[in-house]
Amino acid sequence: MACRKIIRDFSILNRSNKKVVVQASSNLARNYSQRSDLQTVTHTGQVFDKDDYRNVRFTNAKRYVNENWGIKLVNEIPPKECKERVVYCDGGDGPLGHPKVYINLDKPGAHACGYCGLRFVKKDAHH
Repeated sequence: MACRKIIRDFSILNRSNKKVVVQASSNLARNYSQRSDLQTVTHTGQVFDKDDYRNVRFTNAKRYVNENWGIKLVNEIPPKECKERVVYCDGGDGPLGHPKVYINLDKPGAHACGYCGLRFVKKDAHH
């Protein structure tokens, strides 16, 4: 885009009165690659059009997208059934976890930890 402006404003840049011939390509469309790996959607939903300038970084290398998204892996773990109304989650594993958060289980359904995504559900306790 900047090169178009320079070519357009070249007469301003040419301070001498000499005639300068500038050849500009009329075909300015970009087509970086026709590979299918550029069309893979990432976990953030990022996918570029085939003519997007950001695809230039993948012209000589394959674009790798990790298919094991964190939210998919967390959803494979079943919710923990608890008898208490309020539970805490610290991510487990001591120093490798996260800050302790308390989760209220009064409402029905599974409740997820905001840090790690683990789910907790209140198990009905019948006396």
